[in-house]
Amino acid sequence: MSGAASAIVFAYHQVGVRCLRVLLDAGVRVPLVVTHADAPGENIWFDNVAAVAAEHGLPCVTPEHPSASELLAQARAAQPDFLFSFYYRQMLGGDWLELPARGAFNMHGSLLPRYRGRVPVNWAIIHGERETGATLHAMEVKPDSGAIVDQCAVPILGDDTASEVFAKVVVAAEIVLARSLPRLVDGTARLTPQELSQGSYFGGRKPADGLIPASASARQMHNLVRALAPPYPGAFVFIGGRRLVIERTQLAAPPTAIPGTGLRLASHGGQLWLLAADGSALRVLRAHFDGDVAPLEPQRLAQQYAGSTITIDA
Repeated sequence: MSGAASAIVFAYHQVGVRCLRVLLDAGVRVPLVVTHADAPGENIWFDNVAAVAAEHGLPCVTPEHPSASELLAQARAAQPDFLFSFYYRQMLGGDWLELPARGAFNMHGSLLPRYRGRVPVNWAIIHGERETGATLHAMEVKPDSGAIVDQCAVPILGDDTASEVFAKVVVAAEIVLARSLPRLVDGTARLTPQELSQGSYFGGRKPADGLIPASASARQMHNLVRALAPPYPGAFVFIGGRRLVIERTQLAAPPTAIPGTGLRLASHGGQLWLLAADGSALRVLRAHFDGDVAPLEPQRLAQQYAGSTITIDA
């Protein structure tokens, strides 16, 4: 592919790192990289876009807001062919979308039009989806609604956590961008309008949203646990006023019936079990109380609470 094309790049997170590397590997000239300064207190488990920019000698900025007039002026002076957004966390207004001569494009972590909006991998797992992927699409002021350039699907296995699925989505994003770039540059890319009625828009999630509902089935609990497993904040319940974070579970049935009703935690047969109100069950592979370094062990539960079956706080 010709190296004559240029692109302003907004990027963050692992998709931002890998897609920036794809552009550079393809010979695209990048006169400006816009990223975020890592937020204090956030668990930064992904690679750093600014470090990649520095490695390649690219101008890189971390503005609090991308709408700053000085930043727009700097970008206009570069006269870019394209603008790409790869997991950048802020919306870009019309001034940015109209700036590149040949279009603005975003990489989204789902198979659009499904799971438009925030944290699409986590939402897909919460809803029990068996596949997701990455989609490159034209940017419009309405988020994640522009015509599709290309997309690539990846499987979601029944026990996959969000971080495991996200790793697949990162590779899917690389594939999509690498095979789309030649067509975008030579003008032969054929875009497909989205049928927005075939999907929904989802908002962001907060750590408090990890509370396991008392009415959830074992499968619903399992999906929430794996969607929020480390490095995410975690799914949790309260026992005696203490927050118990459930890190890993497995859909299974205990060898014999465990007495009780409602949502409850049990030490049974040398294993931990999370029992749903409807009678379905999960084997708890790893869990910990807030403030405890060591994971909760079955025998410790029985000793600490003077019983093998503990009712979970409503």
